[in-house]
Amino acid sequence: MKSRHNGRVTQIQELAAQVPAALDRLRPVVERTPLQRNARLSAATGSTVFLKREDLQHVRSYKLRGAYNLIAQLTDEQKASGVVCASAGNHAQGVAFSAAELGIHATIFVPHTTPRQKRERIQALGKEFVELVLAGSTYDEASQASKGFAESEGKVLVPAFDDPRTIAGQATAIAEAFEQLEKKGVTPDVVVLPVGGGGLLAGCAAWLREHHPHVRIVGVEPYGAPCVAAAISAGRPMTLKEIDTFIDGAAVARVGDIPFDIIREANIELIRVPEGQVCSEMLAMYQVDGIIAEPAGALAASALPTGGVGNRTPIPPDSNVLVLVSGGNNDVSRYAEVLERSLIHEGRKHYFLVNFPQQPGALRQFLDDVLGPDDDITYFEYVKKSSRETGPALVGVELGNPGDYQFLRDRIADLGMEVEEVEYGSPLFRFFF
Repeated sequence: MKSRHNGRVTQIQELAAQVPAALDRLRPVVERTPLQRNARLSAATGSTVFLKREDLQHVRSYKLRGAYNLIAQLTDEQKASGVVCASAGNHAQGVAFSAAELGIHATIFVPHTTPRQKRERIQALGKEFVELVLAGSTYDEASQASKGFAESEGKVLVPAFDDPRTIAGQATAIAEAFEQLEKKGVTPDVVVLPVGGGGLLAGCAAWLREHHPHVRIVGVEPYGAPCVAAAISAGRPMTLKEIDTFIDGAAVARVGDIPFDIIREANIELIRVPEGQVCSEMLAMYQVDGIIAEPAGALAASALPTGGVGNRTPIPPDSNVLVLVSGGNNDVSRYAEVLERSLIHEGRKHYFLVNFPQQPGALRQFLDDVLGPDDDITYFEYVKKSSRETGPALVGVELGNPGDYQFLRDRIADLGMEVEEVEYGSPLFRFFF
């Protein structure tokens, strides 16, 4: 598809034209990651679902592709001055690996919210070539700090997603996947990609629109950080006032200018997925598939219909579906929060403030009359006030069947106790947790 608009080459064509050279440049450096049919997702969708396992890349994410592709093209003078980047973790690891591979000094800015595991990996990959700087609480704040530093020190900025060289490098993940699928005699009907700042989506969309224009492209954003959807709605990139940083690899407040133009031109389907839904997919990947995915790594797959709670993008039966598992840099200490968010999203876990009568047997009555045979108390904190007839307790309940929630509420009402549900994300919930 080599058409021109008004006699000019489009941004999609310009970007797509860079991908073959990026593939050649990266082949000696990056891992040719596996392409695997996933039995669980295939059975759930009635289609054939292939996972492109970029979580098995050298730095456990596709970000190495964009970082190396840009840095390798710098002049000797630029390389000597050193490079600077900002990242939530994965792009930083790509830059760190590339800097060590090419013998270039890199100053890397990451937000304070970056998991410890990612920070340690950045240092290990970059060795003596990397200086790590903590700045701000979000990627966007770290990005602002990195831009100021690069300008003041005369160093080259390596954007995570807002540079054609980065974007073209990231697009090689899908170009490579199509090469692998061609050997199986398969052409995907649908490609599902995670979306943060838009670089991966823009690069893959540009390459697909040029080489496979009829393939359906689905971009999946976190519900708490839909910066691309917001920009498309506004007609221009805009900064979200608040974002949920849990899916740290995709928690970006503002889409890149270059990705925005390409994504808008490519006419891509965008959907938003709740963070709890992503957590459920992370657990399924771990427990069923044996895949250790970070939140952003499970983001694309979480959009497929798997029988869980939440809206999912419809996939026609008998389709060939390609899904990118973008990263596997997950800190094991986060799994407690992952499980909690998953249970709450699926309606299995609830928290209540219960005003118990201060008399013997009140708790026993609650347990006997309210809980079902498959329900469990997961949290209980009671504050006794000796001068009052009642005392408040925070009670966490895990339901054996999420469909029993209304029955639980009815039994609490029948008991006659004063009860208030603590909503997830409310100020009271954050106070306790």
